[in-house]
Amino acid sequence: MVCVFPNFGVARLQAKFLPIVFLNFAVLAYPSLANGQSSSLVPTEGRISGTVLLNTDHRPASQVAVSLKSHVAGIFRTILTDVEGHFEVRGLPPGAYDIVVEEPGYESAHSSAQLAGPSADLVIYLKSSRVAETRRNNDTVSVHALKIPGKAHHEFQESFERLAKNDPAGALSHLNKAIQIFPDFYEAYCQLGVVETKLGHRDEAMQSFQTAVDLSGGRYASAEFGLGYLLYLEGKPREAETVIRRGLEVDENSADGYTILGMIQLKLEHPDDAEKSAREALLRKPDFALAYLVLADAYGHEGDRQMQLRELEAYLKLDPTGPAHDLVQQSCEAVRRILAQLQAQK
Repeated sequence: MVCVFPNFGVARLQAKFLPIVFLNFAVLAYPSLANGQSSSLVPTEGRISGTVLLNTDHRPASQVAVSLKSHVAGIFRTILTDVEGHFEVRGLPPGAYDIVVEEPGYESAHSSAQLAGPSADLVIYLKSSRVAETRRNNDTVSVHALKIPGKAHHEFQESFERLAKNDPAGALSHLNKAIQIFPDFYEAYCQLGVVETKLGHRDEAMQSFQTAVDLSGGRYASAEFGLGYLLYLEGKPREAETVIRRGLEVDENSADGYTILGMIQLKLEHPDDAEKSAREALLRKPDFALAYLVLADAYGHEGDRQMQLRELEAYLKLDPTGPAHDLVQQSCEAVRRILAQLQAQK
């Protein structure tokens, strides 16, 4: 299928402007997930309920997180069990749902439900995991955070201030000072890669991201996303996909990671997979504008102009003053012309 921009498609547009969004990656911690949004266009009458029990003695597992996800309905909900291990989510449209229960010290429990009527009831069991390994990994991260000197952290924060004032050279100076004070500061190396990417210094950025990966022992997803994004820019989509998936294993709640994955899958001519990745991003962050560009490009590949136009308009609504506004607006106008021609031929 011919894209709206045969020489400057939406995916390439993202490649040009993503470093701006990339500034969101280099943070010390990711925010916890908020309850998701459900579409107001689909009837929401059903409910899914259940009980979470400990596998060893069948005792109720209270105050554990239960997440429900539906790709079709665009729903992502998280709820805690009560003292009896019970949970209930109402106002759900019919369809297939994935249910995940997560609690520190236990293996993630996965289940599914096909909501065809008013309700579905489940019983889910939690199995004990290797608590010692979990504690050791958490302790490693905590020790690292405690080791960061105050001066190094101050320089790190100053780099964000410089970037906000469109001073990447100043940001580089602060980051180099932070690294000089604390050579194991992998978050600073990751942010260094972000700034170098913004400046077009890809070789240096690649080295910075790889250093962040090495210093963190592969535990810092932002560095993996940076590395994967650069591989994508260099025309190595298969290598990029491997690296991004590695990052998502560390942080499966990253809208950024899934959006970059969708861009890579478009490059690989896998629009169906790209659509799924974009929807994964939106399940985690419903107002993430760039994910709508991935959706638009996926529908463009498939020739679904009506859906392509809808996603482009969604992007413009979410980011009306963004750097990609003019090109996306042109894309909307082109799609409208195509739709008008198709209508005239009927």
